[in-house]
Amino acid sequence: MLDWKNRGGRLGGGTADPALDGPTMGRWRLLQVVAAVVVVYLLATIVLGWYWSREPDRFAVQRTAREAAEASGRQLVNGYTTVETLKQVAETLLDKPGGYLTNDIAPPGLWLDNMPSWEYGVLVQVRDLTRALRKDFARSQSQSTEDPDLARGEPLFHFDNRSWALPATESEYRQGILALDRYLARLSDPAPKALFYTRADNLNNWLGDVATRLGSLSQRLSASVGRVRLDIEGVSEEAPAQPGVIPPVKEEVVETPWLQIDNVFYEARGQAWALSHLLRAIEVDFADVLAKKNAAISVRQIIRELEAAQEPLWSPMVLNGSGYGMLANHSLVMANYISRANAAIIDLRNLLSQG
Repeated sequence: MLDWKNRGGRLGGGTADPALDGPTMGRWRLLQVVAAVVVVYLLATIVLGWYWSREPDRFAVQRTAREAAEASGRQLVNGYTTVETLKQVAETLLDKPGGYLTNDIAPPGLWLDNMPSWEYGVLVQVRDLTRALRKDFARSQSQSTEDPDLARGEPLFHFDNRSWALPATESEYRQGILALDRYLARLSDPAPKALFYTRADNLNNWLGDVATRLGSLSQRLSASVGRVRLDIEGVSEEAPAQPGVIPPVKEEVVETPWLQIDNVFYEARGQAWALSHLLRAIEVDFADVLAKKNAAISVRQIIRELEAAQEPLWSPMVLNGSGYGMLANHSLVMANYISRANAAIIDLRNLLSQG
């Protein structure tokens, strides 16, 4: 009778299953706690990743430069707005929500690729203008001595953009920003110890680099749907083509890999964001040169195209439909704005080259 009751208790559920008692029950509860923590962590990183992936807003270039000059007691001299804007663009790269993400080794930064691509686009323009400052804007001629702070600062922005430590990328870029600030302090001194030349040839040299960057971006964006690249075969300097003979043409289809389409798109947005601010600063410091060359409208047109390329993307992902298909192709839309900006830069360089 006692044995029947015991068996009946087990079958009827009157007592707890001995298999779930003791250590087994403890492990089961531990697994539940771990699973709950993992779920909460994943949800938190997803929300945080979405927040960190938001692109920074544009800032008012002239107001920012004026407020920075007032706060530091400096004078607004020629070149101040350009250098201060360059500093602000570089600082935004480091101080935006989430900070600098390209070299992150932990989630959610490790999982994100759109914002690191945007950061690289901004960094490309920071590097190009810093090099132009050192090479052209701060020197009266090719035989002149380069500015010491720019000579120290420019290589710092070319440091590996993915270094996590020893040293970290952020620390090197901070040092580059400090070098720009030292140059700016000497430039705005009542007895200036630094120089900034607002000449048409200096501006034209930098715009040449900008045109090269935008031309490459336009080609890479257009390759989202594949494009045919033509190469002429059998023609060389030693054996030029014969008159009346059409040389053979090699056709090669160039197409951006599907997983890289959004990266190219956001790199273009980053370059457009940085370049639109830098051109607004150039518009201030080179106002006399642009007026003499009747080029002020051209600069404003370039800025308009670049700002149009930064309109909010309402789609949850970068779509890659065909040119005339049912779905949009965001890369081709971006390529349109970039190409128009590049065409306007070519026209601007022609104006600046004229006497």
